[in-house]
Amino acid sequence: MRNISIDSNVFVAGGNAGRHQVADEELLSRAQAGDEQAFVALVRRYQNSMVRLARSFVPSAAVAEDVAQEAWLGMMRGVDKFEGRSSFKAWLMRIVVNRARTTGASERRSIAIGYPADAASEAQYGCSDGSRQLASPSEPWVEDIDDRIRALQMTDLMRSAVNNLPAGQRAVVTLRDMEGLSSKEACAALDISEGNQRVLLHRARSCLRQSLEAAFDENLVVSP
Repeated sequence: MRNISIDSNVFVAGGNAGRHQVADEELLSRAQAGDEQAFVALVRRYQNSMVRLARSFVPSAAVAEDVAQEAWLGMMRGVDKFEGRSSFKAWLMRIVVNRARTTGASERRSIAIGYPADAASEAQYGCSDGSRQLASPSEPWVEDIDDRIRALQMTDLMRSAVNNLPAGQRAVVTLRDMEGLSSKEACAALDISEGNQRVLLHRARSCLRQSLEAAFDENLVVSP
């Protein structure tokens, strides 16, 4: 079996955030002053990320789109509460999580997501085979992929694997590895402890590794 380590660059959505020409806070300030183009720029920058995160909590993509729209409205109504203690992106994602949880509860009568109190209780959030981790050390693989087609294959497989994760793992790996938030920001957005965040992220990455290894074994990805 091919040993694979998860590299967030394969499917990172927010990896270019640090290279935006206009800072989020500047766009936000301009939007508050009535600059519609600044607001549009923020929507273009984060809409897909918001929908992707919301999808971890709600039963359909259409509902996730609605959550994102509600989050934008909530952001504009509560913008005076943004004190800059975290990044604008982390603050926005917290709004999305809150809206998505409320909507998910309404849509399905109960939230299909929970967070373990400790590492031991996290077993219920694991992969389908119940394994705790892969015994063999991982080997870097992203650097070996120099063919665009193979890279696209890996990206599609990774996104599919993320979509199949349990809700708690999916939310954490989305914020950490896809959106580039720090552990502290992810914990704040999801209102979970640092320990729980580490457990969920570890389980998510282990599950993703297994999914990719299975794809290699089944020749779903052309080997370099």
